[in-house]
Amino acid sequence: MSEASTNATATAAPKSYLDDGSTIRSWLLTIDHKRIAILYLISITIFFALGAFAAAAFRLELLTPQGDFLSAETYNKFFTMHGIVMIFFFLLPSIPAVMGNFLIPIMIGAKDMAFPRLNLLSWYVFMAGAGLAISAIIAGGVDTGWTFYTPYSSMYANSHVILAVTGAFIAGFSSIMTGLNIIVTVQKMRAPGLTWFRLPLFVWSMYATSLVVLLGTPVVAISLAMIFVERFLGFGIFDPALGGDPVLFQHIFWFYSHPAVYIMILPSMGVISEVIACFSRRRVYGYTFVAFSSLAIAVIGFFVWGHHMFVSGQSAYAGVIFSFLTFFVAIPTAIKIINWIMTMHKGSISFDAPMLYAFGFLGLFLVGGLTGLFLSTMATDVHLHDTYFVVSHFHYVMVGGGVMGFFAALHYWWPKMMGRMYPEGWAKFAAIVIFIGFNLTFLPQFQMGYHGMPRRYHAYAPEFQIMHVMSTAGASVMGAGYLTMFSYLIWSLFKGKKASANPWDSRGLEWETACPPPTHNFLETPVVTQDAYSFDLPSVTCVLEKKDKPEEHRV
Repeated sequence: MSEASTNATATAAPKSYLDDGSTIRSWLLTIDHKRIAILYLISITIFFALGAFAAAAFRLELLTPQGDFLSAETYNKFFTMHGIVMIFFFLLPSIPAVMGNFLIPIMIGAKDMAFPRLNLLSWYVFMAGAGLAISAIIAGGVDTGWTFYTPYSSMYANSHVILAVTGAFIAGFSSIMTGLNIIVTVQKMRAPGLTWFRLPLFVWSMYATSLVVLLGTPVVAISLAMIFVERFLGFGIFDPALGGDPVLFQHIFWFYSHPAVYIMILPSMGVISEVIACFSRRRVYGYTFVAFSSLAIAVIGFFVWGHHMFVSGQSAYAGVIFSFLTFFVAIPTAIKIINWIMTMHKGSISFDAPMLYAFGFLGLFLVGGLTGLFLSTMATDVHLHDTYFVVSHFHYVMVGGGVMGFFAALHYWWPKMMGRMYPEGWAKFAAIVIFIGFNLTFLPQFQMGYHGMPRRYHAYAPEFQIMHVMSTAGASVMGAGYLTMFSYLIWSLFKGKKASANPWDSRGLEWETACPPPTHNFLETPVVTQDAYSFDLPSVTCVLEKKDKPEEHRV
């Protein structure tokens, strides 16, 4: 079939998911995976703005050493709000719930997720958990930090800990529902011919992420439930005064919360594989190694939680083992980075906005990973623990990795999701501004931490002021980049150029359907006949199952 006839087929397609019943009720009761993804996107955008507001407030406080803008207690509540909202209600659901929900069925040639109603329920459960957490903020805030460390959170904190803990507990069930849906969908609903080693690497990363979610989330739910039991019933679980062990909470909490880092990073790694392949016009180098490295990261990630407790009374012998395992988990991560570089080697690279965010991911995540080696070594961790070095490392991994990966995905698949193109010049400008602002914000914090500046202090020694001023200035620049991005994406919904079915000339089943896709994604069931990322061929070829006879379909 010619390209012209393909365009005619797309034109004759049913209404897209954006046009097929546009009332609020139809959206709130939808079981279309694409609409549910948009609901998640709207939700996490609101929570991102709330978390950014909290960060702006305490960065203003840190302009001066005296602590003259926020009191110590209010400062604690603001950085706790920033952590809880950004981690539980933005980073964790950003790519799995938004991009995973939208793309997984289309990428594997399915009409929807395996359990559409469970998919909608996951969004309502997510919003219920978020509502409780926001209620805790409105009622007066939480001052424990996002980790809810015991026994302070379970016995002594004079704040609305239980509301926030219950919100995070409920939101965990949303993650479990999404993870279960993704695993079953990938296992059972792949199009004919789409074998495991023809899957896009984004699907591999989401599959590995979903395994971590299913195995790890119940553990953190148990730890949060035990805080509730100790605080309300007085059982001695964590409080030493009642015969409890506070380090026990850290073991249980970090058994999930370090793999949770990979829940936030693995999806971004899948995105980067897609973007680099597309804008380098090459098949991902070492496809099989990259695919299995996602599973390796998911598995090894469950064995490194103890590196968070080198100074918490843990056995030194256990610390040596956890330190070794933490270095070991870097190997599959290094495989990915090396293979991405080899993919770009001799590639025909184009510097579109998604690729700029991919470059940003590579640079920032590499800094975050390398500085993590200092924290996974017991000798240096004793000095750097609970300093701004940890804050900077964490943000280079989470923001430099998780957020930059999400923005790369948003720009790459925005035409597919919304059927509109954004202004490319403004998108590149925002990517550069965010990259510069981020480094200006967090590079000085490595220096502060090395010189002993503790984190979570609202007042500090005057010699650190210049670096705090640099961090606050960088946060302002980064905020300007975020506002620019939000502005042009909203503008594109109304004024943007209509997108063609494949604006990037990419490969994959998601690019063989209209922009935006019809309600059931494909007019016919695709049959895959080529490997992923076949940029050496003029087009992706698949066969559509007709009632009379198969007919070749090219895009």
